[in-house]
Amino acid sequence: MMVGDGKRLGGEKPANDNRTPRGQETVSESDISGRLNTVVLSIARLIGRRMAREDHEKAVHAANDNAPPEAGDNDG
Repeated sequence: MMVGDGKRLGGEKPANDNRTPRGQETVSESDISGRLNTVVLSIARLIGRRMAREDHEKAVHAANDNAPPEAGDNDG
């Protein structure tokens, strides 16, 4: 229960009054933003590398398509 001036009765704490683990200081919003940017860029690089590998693999197979035709590829 809150009193009109914002104080709480009975020593209650707000639900978002989290303490940091092992006495660490709280992390500022700019630190969180920097970490998020680092993670997002890492994921983007991984996705880009995967796409490049797939494109390269397709190009290599298309350039070296010397495999005999499969049984269902008859045009005549």
